[in-house]
Amino acid sequence: MSEFTPAKWPRKLRSTEWFGGTSRDHIYHRSWMKNQGLPADLFDGRPVIGICNTWSQLTPCNAHLRDLAERVAHGIYEAGGLPLEFPVFSTGESSLRPSAMMYRNMAAMDLEEALRANPLDGVVLLAGCDKTTPALLMGACSTDIPAIMVSGGPMLNGWFRGERVGSGTALWQMSEDIKAGKMSTEDFLEAEQAMSRSAGSCNTMGTASTMASMAEALGMALSGNAAIPAVDSRRRVMAHLSGRRIVQMVKDDLKPSDILTRKAFENAIRVNGAIGGSTNAVIHLLAIAGRVGIDLTLDDWDRLGRDIPTIVNLMPSGKYLMEEFFYAGGLPVVIRMLGEGDRLHREALTVSGGAIWEEVKDVHNWNEDVIRPVDKALTSSGGIVVLKGNLAPGGAVLKPSAATSGLLQHRGRAVVFEDIDDYKARINDENLDVDESCILVMKNCGPKGYPGMAEVGNMGLPPKVLRKGITDMVRISDARMSGTAYGTVVLHTTPEAAAGGPLAVVRNGDMIELDVANRRLHLDISDEALAARMADWQSSVKAPESGYARLFYEHVQGADTGADFDFLRGCRGAAVPRDSH
Repeated sequence: MSEFTPAKWPRKLRSTEWFGGTSRDHIYHRSWMKNQGLPADLFDGRPVIGICNTWSQLTPCNAHLRDLAERVAHGIYEAGGLPLEFPVFSTGESSLRPSAMMYRNMAAMDLEEALRANPLDGVVLLAGCDKTTPALLMGACSTDIPAIMVSGGPMLNGWFRGERVGSGTALWQMSEDIKAGKMSTEDFLEAEQAMSRSAGSCNTMGTASTMASMAEALGMALSGNAAIPAVDSRRRVMAHLSGRRIVQMVKDDLKPSDILTRKAFENAIRVNGAIGGSTNAVIHLLAIAGRVGIDLTLDDWDRLGRDIPTIVNLMPSGKYLMEEFFYAGGLPVVIRMLGEGDRLHREALTVSGGAIWEEVKDVHNWNEDVIRPVDKALTSSGGIVVLKGNLAPGGAVLKPSAATSGLLQHRGRAVVFEDIDDYKARINDENLDVDESCILVMKNCGPKGYPGMAEVGNMGLPPKVLRKGITDMVRISDARMSGTAYGTVVLHTTPEAAAGGPLAVVRNGDMIELDVANRRLHLDISDEALAARMADWQSSVKAPESGYARLFYEHVQGADTGADFDFLRGCRGAAVPRDSH
C-alpha cells in the first residue's frame, strides 16, 4: 500500500489569495473573471483547476484537444471545482524547425510561470505530441501543485494495399525503398494518403505513445490513459474522469513530488524496456527527474532496463500498432506482467491516490501476439543500452529491440560527416568511399550543435549500399532519432561534438568498435593521439547571436542529464507572488 496521507479538507487554497476576500484587489480579480459569465458562488473557496491545453493546428497530433478540454471541464464542474482553460506553447514535432526539442524547455518554462502567476490550485495537463508531454510534466514539477496528465491518444491504424502503415516507421522504410529503386514516387505519394487517417499522435510506439506510457507508468495519469485511440469515445471518458479526479487531488494535496519518487522512475524505465519505447524517453525522464530532485542517471537506465524483455509487438520493433495495443489491454497489462515478474514497485503511488498494483492486478491480456508472454518476447533483453568508452565518456544510447542483432558487435571504418549539411551533400554521391561494413558518423547535431538536438541520428543509408539489399548499418551521432525509427543507431553521444566531446575529432578511416554486450563504444586510436587531436580542436559551430536560440545555446545541458536548462533544474514551488496592484 502507498504511504500518502491526504490533507485535511476544507482548508484555504492558494486561489483564495486572488478571489477570497472583500478588498479592492479581491474584487478586482473576481469582477474581471465574471465578464465570462461566471456565477458569484464559483468563487467561494472551491478548487480552481487550470486546464493546460497544448492545442494547436500547427501541432497536428494535438489538434483535437479542444474537445478533450471540454470533457475535462465537465468532470471538474461535477466534482465541485472551477475549470479555467489556458494555452501554453505547443511543440509540434511534424513541422517545427530546427527541432521541437529546442522548444521543450521553453514550453516547460511557459507552464511553470503560468501556474505560479495565476490563481490555480491544480492543473490538468493536455498533451499528445512528443515534446508536449515531457514539457508539461517538467513545468508541473517545478511548481509542484496537484497535476494529472490526459493524453490525446494515438491515431487509428494506417493501411496501404493491405499492409499496416505505421506513423514515421513506414515513411523511413518507403524513403529507403525509393533510393533503392524498390518503390516509385507515384506509389509513395499514394501511400501518403494512408499515413494519417484520423486525429491523434503517432500510431507506432514512437515518442508520443512512449511518453504517454511513461506518464501512466510514473503514476501521473489514470490507469489505461496511454493507449486509447484519439477518436475512441473512451478517450473522452478518460478526460472526463481525470477532470473529476483532479478536484479530489487538490483537496487531498496530492502533488507531483508525492508521486514522482525514485520508485516511480524505476517503474517507468522498466516499462519502457517492456514496450520497446523510444530512446527519447531517456532524455525526458532524466529532465523530469531533475525537476523533482531525483538523482536519476544513465547508469540507472542501463541497470534497470538491461534484463527487461520487450513484450509489446509494435512498430518500429514489431508488427502491430497502437490501436491493437489498446484492444489487447494496453499498458495496464504490461505493468501487471512486470509486477508478476517482480520487476515493479507495486506500492508506488499514482494520481488515483492508491498503489499502481491495485490499478492493474485484475486486467486481462486479450491478444498474446500483441502483448506477448515473456517466453515469446521480441527481445529477451530490451530496454535501452548505455554505451561508454573513449568515444562517449559521458555515455551514448542504443535501442536493441530496433537494431540488427548481427551488428551489435561490430568493428568498422568511420565515414565521417561534419554536420547535417555535410551529410546531405555527400550521402548520395556514388563516389562516396563507403560499404556496408563501414560506420557512419555524424557530428554537431547535439543540443548545442544543431541547435536543439534534432531527430537526424537514423541517417539514411547510401543508395549504393541500399541497392545491394543492405537495410542497416551502424550509425553514430550526438543527435536523437524519432521513436518511430529503427536500426543499429548509437545516439546522444556525450559530450556532444559542439561542446568538445571526442566525437568532434573522429576522422575518416578511423576504426570504431561497437560492443553492445560489454557496453563499449571505442575509437581505436591511442590515448596520446586522442589527446593531441583534442588539443588541436576548434569548434565549427557558431553561437546564435540573439533571441531564444542564444538562451538555449548558453544554458542547455548535455543529453546525459536530460538537456534541460541549467537554471531550470529543481523545483521553485508555487508561492503566491506579490499582487500586481
